[in-house]
Amino acid sequence: MRWIKGLILAVILLVVLLVGILFAVNNQQTVALNLIWLELPPVSLSVWLLATLACGVILGMLAMLGVYVRLKARLARSERHSKQQRKELDRLRTQELKEVA
Repeated sequence: MRWIKGLILAVILLVVLLVGILFAVNNQQTVALNLIWLELPPVSLSVWLLATLACGVILGMLAMLGVYVRLKARLARSERHSKQQRKELDRLRTQELKEVA
């Protein structure tokens, strides 16, 4: 099962790589970017678009980091509570057996 998952991941990565290469080949026009306070040098359009995509992915991951940390903390708290409940249940079960005997 694990090797199937690896094979599917490899195929997906290969397809994404091929699409990226085709994208870069088809967008060779040079574009200078003017950010009001900064003039960036002319680079191919594909580089600017891929850089924008990378920045968006990084910013999105940073934005979700707070939610991720909060959910991990809640999960750890729930697991601790569950462990305490199991201990209490086991203690009550053994106590009941001792009282019956």
